[in-house]
Amino acid sequence: MAHDPGHIELHDPETDPLATYVLEPDDIRTLLRRVVASPGAPTYTSHAPFTGGPIAAVPLSTLADVARAARTARSAQRLWAARPLRDRTAVLSRVHDLVLERQSDVLDLIQLEAGKARVSAFEEVADIANIARHYSLRAGRYLAPRRVAGLIPGLTTTRVLRHPVGVVGIVAPWNFPLTLTLGDVLPALVAGNAVILRPDPQTSLTSLWAAELLEEAGLPDGLLQVVVGDGAIGAAVTEHVDHVSFTGSTRTGRIVAAQAGALLVPAVLELGGKNPMYVAEDVDVEVAAEGAVRACFVGTGQVCVSIERVYVHEDVADDFTAAFVRRTRELRLGSGLDYGSDVGSLTSAAQLATVVEHVEDAIGHGATVLAGGVHRSDLGPWFYEPTILADVPNEARLVREETFGPVVTIYRVASDDEAVAAMNDTEFGLNASIWTANSRRGFALASRVRSGSVNVNEGYVATWGSVGAPQGGVGASGMGARHGREGLWATTRTQTVAVQRGAHGVLGGPGVGLHRMFDLGTETWPRLYTEALRAMKTFRLP
Repeated sequence: MAHDPGHIELHDPETDPLATYVLEPDDIRTLLRRVVASPGAPTYTSHAPFTGGPIAAVPLSTLADVARAARTARSAQRLWAARPLRDRTAVLSRVHDLVLERQSDVLDLIQLEAGKARVSAFEEVADIANIARHYSLRAGRYLAPRRVAGLIPGLTTTRVLRHPVGVVGIVAPWNFPLTLTLGDVLPALVAGNAVILRPDPQTSLTSLWAAELLEEAGLPDGLLQVVVGDGAIGAAVTEHVDHVSFTGSTRTGRIVAAQAGALLVPAVLELGGKNPMYVAEDVDVEVAAEGAVRACFVGTGQVCVSIERVYVHEDVADDFTAAFVRRTRELRLGSGLDYGSDVGSLTSAAQLATVVEHVEDAIGHGATVLAGGVHRSDLGPWFYEPTILADVPNEARLVREETFGPVVTIYRVASDDEAVAAMNDTEFGLNASIWTANSRRGFALASRVRSGSVNVNEGYVATWGSVGAPQGGVGASGMGARHGREGLWATTRTQTVAVQRGAHGVLGGPGVGLHRMFDLGTETWPRLYTEALRAMKTFRLP
């Protein structure tokens, strides 16, 4: 298959700061050949958020293509799982080095496809390097056989083994095209699985770049299959895999969960969030305000774990709000492929529409705009100023609905208890943030928040970047977790093997194995084993 989109120059060299960036046809063709799609397949034209101009005509996979990808992946997986773990970890180690060496290229791609400021795009590069390093060093420990207490101490040796499930399906969104594709692919591969990856069509070039990087890092052919398409293709992936990882909206996540449940396919789902922050009265308001700006507006607010609700103790509410508003207004919006901007564009017209609807609905219900609230069409078609709203009534849509854009609401609270109650007053539970000068107080408050992760004196990076710890949601924010041993274990199946010694006695004579206990009579062996159980408790044997 070869799709030739032609020579695409995205920008007007006279007026656009991105005019020097040109996607060459040969580079596009090389990436697009990695899509499992039939010759003459229909295409999806992705558009650059910064300008609205076309990027590439991406071939779309069919249901038959997904089935073909699954067959190829299964065939390759058997050989991959049989290879020594050191071979698999070596690939991840090389990915770490390559993604740092090639970061300039992928940063350009992320910005062009997702519309992020470069500093936000770099978070994805750093995240992949962090994940690759972690699993290359820790996979052996996570996957090692685990010895557990046996039935009869000294005679029963029991171990828990972990085997790859086979083929892992990853249905990824558009907002983190490198992190939420390659970041899930790596642990699945190091566990010995093959992967079928369905990136969002809007950001598929970044995912295909990641596939090319894996090949250069030494990943054997066939292990990573990339299919591109809409929700029907994502559903087809679930039908052909042994585990599915989905990141996206709660509405779609419920559909994926139902389908996976019907097929008895294990699933990890990271879904929506309405993430809260609490600012206590003992903070340095300037430090907390700086942290809040990052937590709310990184990635133009299109981050699953970014903050959309801020609760401030009334004792510092005025000072914090003033600092927060001032710092928000100072943010630089722009589209340069450099570090000259703090905030980029929304990724699509649909995201802009949601943001505008939520803000206008809130204003119509009496909300006050403290900063932003303006569609910056002068910068590009989907730019929107970072926005802070106060006096937002419960009737407003953005009180309960995830906006997924650069919009945050701010509220006053009188106590820690009121703050925690407000933070928990939601169906979601993905991420939360607490700011206080007292770390013990922060930890105690965090333990009361119903959320998969809680950051104390940080917005989201501390928990997300601690890749040895699980990252997931509760309630309408999903189930299961990525990262840590839990994320790796999700792509494995367990097997318990118990070896009973003494079954054949000494030199082949009569033994004392479990089968002999049942020969003692219907009354004798229950009596003896009852005494044994009591003795095990007395001597605290697990």
